[in-house]
Amino acid sequence: MARRWTINGRFLSQPTTGVQRYAREVVRSLDALIAEQEPLARGLEVGLHCPPGSGDIPLVSIERREIGSRRGHVWEQVQLPSSLDGSGLLSLCNTGPLLSHKHIVCIHDANVWNAPQSYSIAFRIVYRNLLPCLGKTAWGISTVSDYSLGELVRRRIIREQQAFVAPNGHEHALRWKPEHSAETRLAASRETIVMIGSAAPHKNVELILNMADHLGEAGLRIAIVGMSDSRVFRSPSARAEARNIHWLGRISDGELAALLRDSLCLAFPSLSEGFGLPVLEAMAVGCPVVVSDRASLPEVCGSAALFAPPDDPEAWFESFVQLHGSQALRLQLIGKGRARASAYSWRATALRYLEVMAAADGIDTETKVVRARELT
Repeated sequence: MARRWTINGRFLSQPTTGVQRYAREVVRSLDALIAEQEPLARGLEVGLHCPPGSGDIPLVSIERREIGSRRGHVWEQVQLPSSLDGSGLLSLCNTGPLLSHKHIVCIHDANVWNAPQSYSIAFRIVYRNLLPCLGKTAWGISTVSDYSLGELVRRRIIREQQAFVAPNGHEHALRWKPEHSAETRLAASRETIVMIGSAAPHKNVELILNMADHLGEAGLRIAIVGMSDSRVFRSPSARAEARNIHWLGRISDGELAALLRDSLCLAFPSLSEGFGLPVLEAMAVGCPVVVSDRASLPEVCGSAALFAPPDDPEAWFESFVQLHGSQALRLQLIGKGRARASAYSWRATALRYLEVMAAADGIDTETKVVRARELT
């Protein structure tokens, strides 16, 4: 008898951030494993249920269906569960229906508790109520790092015995074809510090913006990706209009790959992070990284990055100057970064989900895999 699972496709109706990227890549990897007849996927039927008008995703073995007539939380809590017909459910983007009990949910971080200033009051109310309820009703909870797992347990959002780590991967960045636009070509140089811009306070972008004049005196400049308007940074001390800052706005993956490859480094001064996917992407395409020494980032980067406290601008300045002045250090970090990135695989994460889905179906996964591989 076939085992049946459904993937919560709400992410296809949302703007793409790191969370939605995670869902897309896990689903693509699950699809590939099913097509390859990976032992854990044999006899497994998987569908992807999406709200109406959702974006597309290239799939071979997983059937994509648009269901219902609504979107958002109403679709997820009411219309999605009514479409399941007894199948298990995999939700990869923090939220999912409370009425589904053979349910595996990925909760990426505890930031609505750890960095509440970065979210609206309405968002905090919804997530602070929904996530602990999912922690009680779901069969299993995944998250993206040991750090994030520890925070979710410490905040009593989930129980440790029901949780497992299924991290981000790097392979999608290897598919990017580096190709400059006129704007990224102008911004990229061995004197350029790249940042993925976000006005969320926990991203701590103003730490680097406030250093613009000091960096300029050292011959360094800043390229901000993801934002084209300096007015979103309201701090009077932030040098958001400094001449050595390039505001690039939203750019393509190929443009980002070219910018990272041809710049000094990626700076990632986050105060609170569940994983830090941009850091992994930068390492995968051969860009050195200077990162915060907090939260998940030491776990993710290992010895492949330069670290600085997110409240110590002088430490960041010294790291940038050190990297700028040493080609040997740059090459060392590029090599270590690529090796570190290769340790994080979407395929491995998809296999981990297949193991947990099989366990939820009552299957002895070790015996199943060994016997299946003996027969192939």
